[in-house]
Amino acid sequence: MALLSQPPSKPKAYPHSPLSRAIHRPAQATTYLNSSRSTTKISLVNKLNCYGLEGKVRFTRRVMPMPIVNAASTAPVSENGRESNFKKILLSDVVVTRPRNVLFGRKWNSLDMGSAAVVVSMHLLCLFAPFTFNWAALGIAFGLYVMTGLLGITLSFHRNLSHRSFKLPKWLEYFCAYCGVQALQGSPIDWVSTHRYHHQFCDSDKDPHSPLEGFWFSHMSWMFDTKTITERTGKPNNVGDLEKQGFYQFVRDTYIIHPVALAALLYAMGGFPYIIWGMGVRIVWVYHITWLVNSACHVWGKQAWNTGDLSRNNWWVALLAFGEGWHNNHHAFEYSARHGLEWWQLDMTWYVVRFLQAIGLATDVKLPTETHKQRLALADS
Repeated sequence: MALLSQPPSKPKAYPHSPLSRAIHRPAQATTYLNSSRSTTKISLVNKLNCYGLEGKVRFTRRVMPMPIVNAASTAPVSENGRESNFKKILLSDVVVTRPRNVLFGRKWNSLDMGSAAVVVSMHLLCLFAPFTFNWAALGIAFGLYVMTGLLGITLSFHRNLSHRSFKLPKWLEYFCAYCGVQALQGSPIDWVSTHRYHHQFCDSDKDPHSPLEGFWFSHMSWMFDTKTITERTGKPNNVGDLEKQGFYQFVRDTYIIHPVALAALLYAMGGFPYIIWGMGVRIVWVYHITWLVNSACHVWGKQAWNTGDLSRNNWWVALLAFGEGWHNNHHAFEYSARHGLEWWQLDMTWYVVRFLQAIGLATDVKLPTETHKQRLALADS
């Protein structure tokens, strides 16, 4: 997620994994290798990559060794009998091995300052919430929470645009994406680019927002250091599918105008209370729910699948984020339109997709098959 737009770059086709070779681990012991600096688990991950090139699909199989940080570490690592600088995150088994503080000791550029100004100003607006409360303003905030959070971020930006889990008619795709623009989390091109990099480099030293660099870094402060993100991943070149479409180019180039226009409309409808609740409270609420998927869902919860990263299934984030909290399921089957794979795993975004499919608006809906799940489970044994 980028709050302000990055400069456009040369489009490049987006590689995504329709058959992620994650391994189901219901309840098995794991062997860990201890070193002087960290505790590491070595797993062999087979991935079947699919590269979409102008409507054609090319499949290649690759086998790669993937060292991952031991998510089951229960204490800071020690060196020569002394406790190291590594810190375990509160109530979690995740150890911060690369702590980063982006707020001090570096030069801020204009994008950093702009992003910070937007976040701070939205939080400051919330201070007026107790003094401007009325039921109509609360209703506006809740309605926009559903529109921008569910239709905009989880359904459009994430499952439709980032992972192409299903197809929508262009008018409906653009409408849902525009709802996401009003979440004030950046243009679709910037948001999708960052998220695809997250999956490509998840919890490695190139991940834009890993809790291995600190909980608050993964939650929000990573957004204020755009230079480091560019140094890690390069300029955005993984959103060629979106950059080819005039609608997404237009939204990126005129991005800031759209939430300002919504604020003006809300003021005309209900005055200052509608601004406080429809913009400030609602935007901050959706901010932190979205950010919890990046932070809490890589720190607290359970792993049903060995995905080679720290992704977790977290039920309370799933309730707040319309099903996005089933994050380990998502990292195991990135292509899946459904994240709550068990019947009891509530997934509001999936229910909306299923409804759209039932009335013929959502097509090519991708789901993991039982055969695929069984094959992954057998691979573990």
